Amino acid sequence: MLIRGLANWKSFGQGLALVGLVGLAGCSEQKAETETVIRPVKVVEVAQPDEGRRMQYSGAVRARTEIAMGFRVDGKVTQRLVDVGQRVKPGDVLARLDPVDYELSVRQAEAQLASAEKQVEISHLALNRAQVLQEKNVTSQSTLEQSQLAHEQAVASRDAARSALEQAQNRVAYTVLTADVEGIVTATSAEAGQVLAAGTPVVTVARDGAKEVAIAVPESDIAEFRPGKLVRAGFWSNRDLSLEGKVREIAGSADSQSRTFAVRVSLPDDPNIRLGMTATVTVRADDARPAYVLPLSALSRQSDQPVVWLVDRQTQTVHPRAVTVAGFAGDGVRVTDGIAAGDLVVAAGTQFMREDMKVRLSDREVQNAEEPAVAGLPKQS
Repeated sequence: MLIRGLANWKSFGQGLALVGLVGLAGCSEQKAETETVIRPVKVVEVAQPDEGRRMQYSGAVRARTEIAMGFRVDGKVTQRLVDVGQRVKPGDVLARLDPVDYELSVRQAEAQLASAEKQVEISHLALNRAQVLQEKNVTSQSTLEQSQLAHEQAVASRDAARSALEQAQNRVAYTVLTADVEGIVTATSAEAGQVLAAGTPVVTVARDGAKEVAIAVPESDIAEFRPGKLVRAGFWSNRDLSLEGKVREIAGSADSQSRTFAVRVSLPDDPNIRLGMTATVTVRADDARPAYVLPLSALSRQSDQPVVWLVDRQTQTVHPRAVTVAGFAGDGVRVTDGIAAGDLVVAAGTQFMREDMKVRLSDREVQNAEEPAVAGLPKQS
């Protein structure tokens, strides 16, 4: 009997211990549930809006007028006297052809002219005799007319021979290629020993004067260009040099290979601009709206609506804000509505955010958030 009572007391004590453990476990779970989760976040401060959507294209500085010079006759090149980058002026010899065949043509034309002049002299003497005999009624009128006709034919043949000689002499002169304008040689297309047809380019000369930037614009952006539109040109070799240019010419059709349109932008006269310099042309869209630039990772979506998560500086909580996306920039996404300069936006981990969630900003992030940001560029923490 005593032994059975002791066993019952032992069982009762184990039950109390089990109930106590269950109660402690329940208290721990309730305490864990009531603890507030504070998540550290990375934020950016919204800067001042930019000027609107801008497009940039790389190109090269070229002369407005480039002349591809070639011989007016065919032949074998014996000399090319200029190289790329060399400055030339009117009258400078650029290249020469072998003139032997054309000099022989000159000699042949000279001989034909001499023969024609002799024929003129002979026909003139015959015409004089026919006139004298006609006055004495020795010959008929038809004989005089034939003499006059023969003399006129001889004069015409002499004039033709004289023109042939001038043409032959011109061909000899055409074997020497000379510059017509003052400028710089930008390309050479022939070497000594090469046989060329008439008109084949030999030397390309960029004429001194107005300079332009040649760029290639894709068809998606060509509608933003029109003759006379003002653009901004910067130069890789001189970061401090920025000039206002004007669209002068737009190609009427796209290139068959690149499918881009050639656009020429005229530049003001500046001694620092040299041919071949790399230039960057910046164009602002006609319908450009000022926008805030945010990192792409700051953008999320709720109910098919783009949103960003704003951080309340006072309560250290986050709240979703619907925004209007205008497009994408090289450094992020462009937002036109829904945020304002100075707002703190969660820049990463937006998939873990929920309404009124407590977040933690580091001292560095708080300090950066209090500093002004550069217009158009978000300040990241």
